[in-house]
Amino acid sequence: MAAPAVPWIGSRISLISKSEIRYEGTLYTINAAESTVALENVRSFGTEGRRKDGQQILPSAEVYQYIIFRGADIKDLAVLDSQAPAPPAQAPPGYPPPPPQQQQQQ
Repeated sequence: MAAPAVPWIGSRISLISKSEIRYEGTLYTINAAESTVALENVRSFGTEGRRKDGQQILPSAEVYQYIIFRGADIKDLAVLDSQAPAPPAQAPPGYPPPPPQQQQQQ
């Protein structure tokens, strides 16, 4: 039996680690068995003032090819730009289909 496809694979992701460091990258894979999330083409934006105690981490200009995050190390994860196609607009049963989008004339 094939594993279900993850609709956000290929989407731009913002991830904040428990160390308060923000990363942005493209979602490469999610491994539920190992509780990991892998991002590719990843940039680190540092702590951006999130740490209340201790040293702040500066952003890095380096782009990492891949970073694998353990689920236990992730504080927050957000989809910034989804590559999943939007579902087509459908009319409720018994109604005609919606009209095609028309461009407004200026």
